[in-house]
Amino acid sequence: MNQNSSKDLQRKQLYDLLGRLPDRDRPISVEVLAVENVDGLIVEKLLLDLNGLEKVPAYFTKPAKARGELPVVLFNHSHFGQYEVGKNELIKGRKEMQSPPYARALAEEGYAAFCLDAWAFGERAGRTELDLFKEMLWQGQVMFGMMVYDNIRALDYLLSREDIDPERVATMGMSMGSTMAWWLGALDERIKVVVDLNCLTDFHTLVEKGDLRLHGIYYYVPDLLNHFTTSSINALIAPRPHLGLAGRFDPLTPLEGLEIIDKELKAVYAAEGAPEAWQLNIYPVAHEETAEMRADILEFLRKWL
Repeated sequence: MNQNSSKDLQRKQLYDLLGRLPDRDRPISVEVLAVENVDGLIVEKLLLDLNGLEKVPAYFTKPAKARGELPVVLFNHSHFGQYEVGKNELIKGRKEMQSPPYARALAEEGYAAFCLDAWAFGERAGRTELDLFKEMLWQGQVMFGMMVYDNIRALDYLLSREDIDPERVATMGMSMGSTMAWWLGALDERIKVVVDLNCLTDFHTLVEKGDLRLHGIYYYVPDLLNHFTTSSINALIAPRPHLGLAGRFDPLTPLEGLEIIDKELKAVYAAEGAPEAWQLNIYPVAHEETAEMRADILEFLRKWL
């Protein structure tokens, strides 16, 4: 079996662990609720039918002066227990992150961006994370799987747009959004560049340290550790460019686990002939984005996207 066939089987196995998901090929419908030009930034507010269960509010942004096909960043919002924020993180930012918000920072680089409200967040915050997790479990669904599904279908939508370059697609996010970014990159080869900020957590190290409580319940996928490690999931991204950023003092990403991941991914990328495409930067901070991190992210995107 060649390497590509092996990775395809692993992707299928990983996807199958995500529970009973809606039909991957069901039609997508999109309602454009509003289009604004905010100081040179086009902001589209959308309502998408991605999963057939509940409508998904989202923002799509791009520079107003842009013409033709644009590179796009599928942006994944964070958690922080602030369920009301959701997709607003893209256009309004948050105190844990740098200014300007990523919609504007990415537009200044010539990129379009997209962010949806994950289950239980933003305009989908009517039911609690815990209630949703329990109800989905009864239905044979996995909450994180349902989140992943929505983003994969959102990518289907993005690539159907005439203003998007299908060969220049990145995904990124912080915290919960970071985890989503590397899962999406592992599962979907249409994503060409992955940036994860402050949540590249080695699962087994987290268990050993007794810190499972630090991550929301959405994060836990049944049976996962019997088949995958954090490194083996991230290895499915190789040889595509992948930047990880972490805080040395961040309890959500124990340093011992980061060292394991870095060592294993360096070996994977070297074996695939792309050692320069994997990069892990560790900063002397906790769970936050610093100006240096922001600069490094934008430079990585300039290089690879």
